Amino acid sequence: MEINKIYNENCLKTMSRMSDNFIDLTVTSPPYDNLRTYNGYSFDFESIAKELYRVTKEGGVLVWIVSDATIKGSETGTSFKQALFFKECGFNLHDTMIWKKQTFTDTGSLRVRYGNVFEYMFILTKGRIKTFNPIKDRINKSTGRLKSGTVRQSDGSTKKISSIGKSINKLGQRFNVWDVNTETSSKNRFHPAQFSEQIANDHIISWSNEGDLVYDCFMGSGTTAKMSIVNKRNWIGSEMSEEYCEIITQRLNAQQKELF
Repeated sequence: MEINKIYNENCLKTMSRMSDNFIDLTVTSPPYDNLRTYNGYSFDFESIAKELYRVTKEGGVLVWIVSDATIKGSETGTSFKQALFFKECGFNLHDTMIWKKQTFTDTGSLRVRYGNVFEYMFILTKGRIKTFNPIKDRINKSTGRLKSGTVRQSDGSTKKISSIGKSINKLGQRFNVWDVNTETSSKNRFHPAQFSEQIANDHIISWSNEGDLVYDCFMGSGTTAKMSIVNKRNWIGSEMSEEYCEIITQRLNAQQKELF
């Protein structure tokens, strides 16, 4: 199967060409509930989930970024249903992360609830995870001090932390709530729900290594492919819309010129 290519087709057709244990990492944000319209396309979630499990390598990761619509006063809960179905398929729910956005536009809902400024980022693994490159950009308030403290054991007792006495670094490992700006200038907007380059970038460097193969089954405007190129990963994308495929090609060509 040809890699570093966008396939203008249903992702089930693309994955049908893949052998078992083919993909190192999938990073995707599917159309969820009815929050956005994508040229009228819909998808068969359960069939896609089963295929994603089949084509993911042992130790590989699926990053599934979703949110829920509110219908008749109630959130749908679709995101949780999907996470649980992935577990039924065989995936481990490695982490439930939060993407905290810095913008909020749906002012109408503020009359009855707090504004929703986040999306779920489910980190799913096929077996024991093989790659984790933690991002360390969290400023430690205790920089320069010596580490101290205890951890509680399963029997209720405590023991000293293994790193006790070591100096606290200026930057600590990021937590699982990521505060990332979603603003996109009009000249760089290609899609009604354009994927954040920073979010794609940070997941790609966290869960894969250079030369690994990254897949996006709902490629949209090509953000996952672009950030795979930037970070020296191979990639494959599926996108039903011919219009978006043309946008992806133009965007990636511009990126290649910028890099080379």
